[in-house]
Amino acid sequence: MAWLLPLAMLLAMLLGGAARPGPAPPKLVPDVSQRRIDIIYSFTGAELLLFGAIVYPGGRMPARPADVVVVIKGPAESILLREKQKVAGIWVNAESARFRSVPSFYAVASSRPVARVVDRRTAAIYEFGVDNIQLSPASSALPDVQKRFEHGLVDLKRRMGLYVETPDGVEVSEGVLYRARISLPARVPVGDYTAETFLVQDGRVIAAAVRDIAVDRRGFERIVAGFAQTWSLGYGLMAVALSVLLGWLAGVAFRKR
Repeated sequence: MAWLLPLAMLLAMLLGGAARPGPAPPKLVPDVSQRRIDIIYSFTGAELLLFGAIVYPGGRMPARPADVVVVIKGPAESILLREKQKVAGIWVNAESARFRSVPSFYAVASSRPVARVVDRRTAAIYEFGVDNIQLSPASSALPDVQKRFEHGLVDLKRRMGLYVETPDGVEVSEGVLYRARISLPARVPVGDYTAETFLVQDGRVIAAAVRDIAVDRRGFERIVAGFAQTWSLGYGLMAVALSVLLGWLAGVAFRKR
């Protein structure tokens, strides 16, 4: 039975090797230049600086540098999109499509073009790129009609400056420090935003981190917005009365001249 001792030692070594944990994954330590953006009367837009560090276990960097993808999303909103058609020389509303959860703002920046960083499946899972945003359609339109409305919605958001893609928009220094600049337009919606940072190695997402950003009105703009939401009828009547008053004053001024 002496042969049992070496066999037991061999099994213990194999089991110990199998139970030994693998190398720890890298970590992201992100931050943003502004955690809160206040919209006042003179607001013309803002520029966010997203920066951070990649912490590799033991300080050992991979042979090939990893890629960094940064995604900023605004609060989700429900949208009813209508398509206009010209009938007898008059533009009228024709077909429509509703979307349950559409990001009011979306921006993506990456250290390389997304198509060179991940495959299509991974890009769709993590919503890398404007074409991969999950719009959550709520209508029962035919697939080709639904696609047409989705492209129309994305194109509209692009032209408003609310959907932005910046290939090569992330700068990685020394393989461990990164930074990216994202511009927010003057008409950016208010609400809670998320800034997500993804570390991609060999086409796989190996680390991720999130930071929150608040965009809100301040001062007189906040008072007006709150009044419009709480007392919508009164706000509408006051707006009409103010327009009539200004028109009457302008007429009086021109008559005196």
